[in-house]
Amino acid sequence: MNHRVIALAIATLASLLSQGALAQGLRPSGAPSGKGLTARPAAAPSITLPAETASGSSSSAPRQADFIVAVVNSEPVTNNEVRARLARAEAQLAQQGGAMPPRELLAREVLERIILERAQLQQAKESGLKVDDYAVSQAEQGVARQNNMSVDDLYRRLARDGMGKERFREELRNQLLLQRLREREVEARVKVTDLDIDQYLREQQKGNDVASMEINLGHVLVLVPENASPVQVAERQARAQRAADKVRAGEDFAAVAREFSDAPEGQRAGGQLGLRPADRYPELFVNSTLGLPVGSIVGPVRSPAGFHVLKVIERVTAGVPTTVVQNHARHILLRTGPQLSESAAAARLADYRRRVQMGQADFAALAREHSQDGSSKEGGDLGWATPGRYVPEFEQALNALKPGDISEPVVSRFGVHLIQLLERREAKLTQREQRDMARDTVREKKLDEAYATWAQELRGRAYVEYRDPPQ
Repeated sequence: MNHRVIALAIATLASLLSQGALAQGLRPSGAPSGKGLTARPAAAPSITLPAETASGSSSSAPRQADFIVAVVNSEPVTNNEVRARLARAEAQLAQQGGAMPPRELLAREVLERIILERAQLQQAKESGLKVDDYAVSQAEQGVARQNNMSVDDLYRRLARDGMGKERFREELRNQLLLQRLREREVEARVKVTDLDIDQYLREQQKGNDVASMEINLGHVLVLVPENASPVQVAERQARAQRAADKVRAGEDFAAVAREFSDAPEGQRAGGQLGLRPADRYPELFVNSTLGLPVGSIVGPVRSPAGFHVLKVIERVTAGVPTTVVQNHARHILLRTGPQLSESAAAARLADYRRRVQMGQADFAALAREHSQDGSSKEGGDLGWATPGRYVPEFEQALNALKPGDISEPVVSRFGVHLIQLLERREAKLTQREQRDMARDTVREKKLDEAYATWAQELRGRAYVEYRDPPQ
């Protein structure tokens, strides 16, 4: 069988699902209340199915007799399951140009991956988690869209390579089920503190050339005349110390700069030197503030000119963008459960969409009446959001819209959404928004670590009996 098309189609789904996600009605648990949605970044990478291969693929090769290679909590794993997954793994490695490990080693790794997935699927089913047909259909549309083809074209390609529609949809359903289990089990384990963010930003600064940073410093200069006597130096230092003490006590930096600073910007700009590359600052200033969080006060520090008091007002760290495209959207969220399936919620939202497009209803009014998100009282308005602030399913649908467009119903782990893009703009990030993006990056790393720990714990609890090795 030629597994390359199948492997990459599944890989596409994995990329769609592995973006993780934190959002509330999109917001993550433990996040501050408000009308925004929060998620880790990123749309799935574009993965294109390779060109079809010539006839004569291994799909016509004789299939060897099947046998059990392992048992996971009384559920068998067969040799043919491992062989099929192994063929996909080899196809993906070949497509990516990676080094091919010995087949026996790769087979063992594939078997362990199947065992772990089987244990997770068993737990998901025992927990009562389910995936509605509508969510599976949304996933298959996503796979097709990522590969620039229709759903019908996708299934024609898969059929020629030996995978039927029902089998592919079942694989999609299992991947969605695994994703929902991971979100439920792992999300609550992850907390990101301000100290975590400060540590991440310090590491970024240490790992990058200073010239790649931009900083905005507040500056109070108390001049020391040339050939000043020790008494004059002490008096000037005491004046600078008084300025520093006032700022540390909470007084406005601009007011302190106007009172104490002998530098021109003290009167003109409240002591702010402006956002500029770090290499355009004196080395003393950069070294004194390097690694300190925004808001920190430094000084007095001595230079040939006198004594300086510095405040870190703003810092743009390498890896954190300064300008991004922001979206202003609103949505209607219907939460699903025993009383409302995803399919029924999608049908209801599709009717709302039709009514709005025909001028028979107002989106904001429908949101106030029907939405089950905290934004409902604002007519579903979510405000301006930077990339990565929504769960992947939501963000991918939003990015495909033009201002004024309304999406088809979109399934996420919070329910089913109807999304309207109101405006789109390019905006300079505030310091707080940059920290939010850093928070998302730190959370993503912690989620990966928490998932690895959780998966190891689950694997340790599972009963696994190895039989004959896979062939």
